[in-house]
Amino acid sequence: MVKVKKVKDSRGIPIKTNRRVVLASIMLAMFMAAIEGTIVATAIPSIVADLGGFSLFSWVFSAFLLAQAVTIPIYGKLADLYGRKPVFTFGMAVFLLGSVLCGFAHSMNTLIFFRLVQGIGAGAVQPTATTIVGDIFSKTERARVQGYISSVWGVSSIIGPALGAFFVQYVRWAWIFWVNIPIGMLSVAGIWFFLGEVVHKREHEIDYIGSALIFISISAVMVVFIQAGTVWAWTSAPVLLLLGVFSVGTYLFILQEKRAAEPIMPLEIWRDSLLIVANLATLTTGVVLIGVSSFLPTYIQGVMDKSPIIAGFALSFMSIGWLIAATLAGKVMYKYGFRRIVVIGGIWILIGSAFFPTLTPERGWLWAGVGSLLLGFGMGLARTVFIVGIQNSVEWKMRGVATATNMFMNILGNAMGAAILGGILNISLISYLKGVSGETLNVDVINALLDPVKRGALPQGVLKIMTSGLASSLQYVFGGLFVLAILSFILILFYPARARDAE
Repeated sequence: MVKVKKVKDSRGIPIKTNRRVVLASIMLAMFMAAIEGTIVATAIPSIVADLGGFSLFSWVFSAFLLAQAVTIPIYGKLADLYGRKPVFTFGMAVFLLGSVLCGFAHSMNTLIFFRLVQGIGAGAVQPTATTIVGDIFSKTERARVQGYISSVWGVSSIIGPALGAFFVQYVRWAWIFWVNIPIGMLSVAGIWFFLGEVVHKREHEIDYIGSALIFISISAVMVVFIQAGTVWAWTSAPVLLLLGVFSVGTYLFILQEKRAAEPIMPLEIWRDSLLIVANLATLTTGVVLIGVSSFLPTYIQGVMDKSPIIAGFALSFMSIGWLIAATLAGKVMYKYGFRRIVVIGGIWILIGSAFFPTLTPERGWLWAGVGSLLLGFGMGLARTVFIVGIQNSVEWKMRGVATATNMFMNILGNAMGAAILGGILNISLISYLKGVSGETLNVDVINALLDPVKRGALPQGVLKIMTSGLASSLQYVFGGLFVLAILSFILILFYPARARDAE
């Protein structure tokens, strides 16, 4: 028997929502988002080998994540004002357009720009889909359903790396983007035709000034993280200017949100202790996630000289752990308490993150896989509690923006993490190459390590030097993400034992 949920339109006529079809459509959208991450992370060494630009490769992640982070609060507000269906559909259309363009990129710079377009659309997909779950399922059902949705990440973790490796080795890496098209179209069809929705029309004021300020502020500080210490000195005029732009822009954004009639990020959200802890911990764990997802495949392929399928398989352990833990969290969080489950999750995050700074070629890719598994287990526990706790703590009219704010903090953590850790990698590589050669070499010489043909042509002495440099530089990256894991655990300890419960 297909379950439906009835609402009434302005004339009192019942509108039916086919919850099974809508949930399946949401899971397709989540699958697309999840597979995008595993495929791109696995394929990025091959993309760099084809297009060049190793020093820029963190921008492939950062550009996408920056656009997504900035637009998530906007889409969250628009979803509350105009309805979930039109916002979801528009975002998906832009995302698919960006996916098509990414496949036709002929240089690293054009790929980065098209990833920006893709990110503008992606900002609507995941938060709006998650908000729909909060709309059509009761608070007691949400934990179970979030577990179902989280299971998508486990499935994608198996399919994504294998599919990505197949495209890279036997077809062309462009298909890692083009595979999104049929999935996205099916998802839109299910949401559009089977979600019953009533939107109460009224005059709206969109906070365009706040949106512009947050975009400028985040963009400025990300450029600093990636360029400072490599292209520009830390005390140079461009760096100081961008830091000034970030500081002033952030201050003006806070002022704008205080006076805006309909702010994109209402400051009242930050007065609830549960939301504060959940959002800040989501930010810091977002850095940890991007650190593993972005740089672990590069270590396995560039340092260990393993194939893309091995790199993807090691990374997929994280999603498998996430799947198991999210399903478990959905069943036990109400029984044992939200705080207890989230603290246990924080412990596993800490343990899993400790594997990566100790990673060596001798320990092999399985060591990285075990660390990924434990990290994913902790993330599955903590992140499931965060999203269910947030949705249970706010009223319907704030649920979209509250959910989007949490998504924003996750993507912001990803974006900032890609920028910061990418900067650490570049600085460390430049320092190493200068030490062994006596002069500053461009870090793009590492491109050869990621191309099997060019790698095989390198003299053994040169290969050893380049491999050692990449390995030691990535150790600094992994050390940085472990520090963020410690900070995440400290934040989690402040998660409140009791929270407001709003229907």
